[in-house]
Amino acid sequence: MVEVINFSEQPSLLSDYMAEMRHIDIQKDRMRFRRNIERTGEILAYEISRRLKYELSEVPTPLATAHNHRLADNVVIGTILRAGLPFHSGFLNYFDHAENAFVSAYRKYKDKLKFDIFIEYIACPDLTNKVLLLTDPMLATGGSMELAYRALLSKGTPKSVHFASVIASRQAVDYLCSVIDPSVNATLWVAAIDEELNEHSYIVPGLGDAGDLAFGEKL
Repeated sequence: MVEVINFSEQPSLLSDYMAEMRHIDIQKDRMRFRRNIERTGEILAYEISRRLKYELSEVPTPLATAHNHRLADNVVIGTILRAGLPFHSGFLNYFDHAENAFVSAYRKYKDKLKFDIFIEYIACPDLTNKVLLLTDPMLATGGSMELAYRALLSKGTPKSVHFASVIASRQAVDYLCSVIDPSVNATLWVAAIDEELNEHSYIVPGLGDAGDLAFGEKL
């Protein structure tokens, strides 16, 4: 069963970053928007790091030998392009030695409301017995996250999976929890959960299109 960690249940500095990302005027500053997405990734990365495996090791100092815990798990940070890039950077800022995976997932519309999700590109190391952090800032329906996860499983079976998003809809959270095999050691980390998903499958109140806000509108 997927464990869900919702950071909006307890106010913190992350609440300030969320307010700026949502604010219709502040979010127009692309550099600040990207940085807030990145900082959210950094906070989630730190919290996830508390769940990982560490080993005590000897570290030589100028005066003596210190004993410090060092990360023992092999971490792979997976990201759904393109909106996920600043979020990915936040995780990579903290997991210095992580390997990286990238997946392209996009909506192909049948009409104004109906769409299918397609994956065209995967770049991923061997995931066997590693910790997979799969990041996507906006978890609207949960479809892209699920398809990306299943596509990455073609590269090996990780020992545990951490899904991470900035904002998720309640529908997406419920969907992801229902489609991930209960035997999988999986956790969903999200800065906020919004209750509504509109007819266009956009999160409400959400923040808009994270990719466009970070990198400019696409044709």
